[in-house]
Amino acid sequence: MKHLLLLVITLTFLSCKKDNGYNTNQSSSGDSDSDSKFIYTTTTVSEGDDPSTKLSPEAEAGREIFDGKGNCFSCHRPDQKVIGPSIQEIAKIYKAKNGDIVKFLKGNGEPIVDPSQYDVMKTNFYLTKTFTDKELKGIEEYIYSFQ
Repeated sequence: MKHLLLLVITLTFLSCKKDNGYNTNQSSSGDSDSDSKFIYTTTTVSEGDDPSTKLSPEAEAGREIFDGKGNCFSCHRPDQKVIGPSIQEIAKIYKAKNGDIVKFLKGNGEPIVDPSQYDVMKTNFYLTKTFTDKELKGIEEYIYSFQ
């Protein structure tokens, strides 16, 4: 029984191995570290997939704030949940529920995308409340560009 438990624990740890973004391969001889080769994985984005290639001036200004002084990008990615929901998910839900992103960023709206993460987002309102209505509208336009 102890051996079975040890095997299960070992397999669990092996299956949880974190991918570091690249793979290393030894040459066929495997003689030394100098024969090692690194293979880096990259993602190619086609022009149609990149919303920044077709943004309105307002959305472009919103993107600059989102990626810059707003630091929104640290928690929100275009198509994957990191700390907060993805930008695509935010756009989809706010559009479907006719939500007001600007009102939410001012701290006056209820969370409709991921209420369980509201306390995390709430800590950022001290920053978003300092943005002008034009800046907040730009962020909203940028988010909606991901639909």
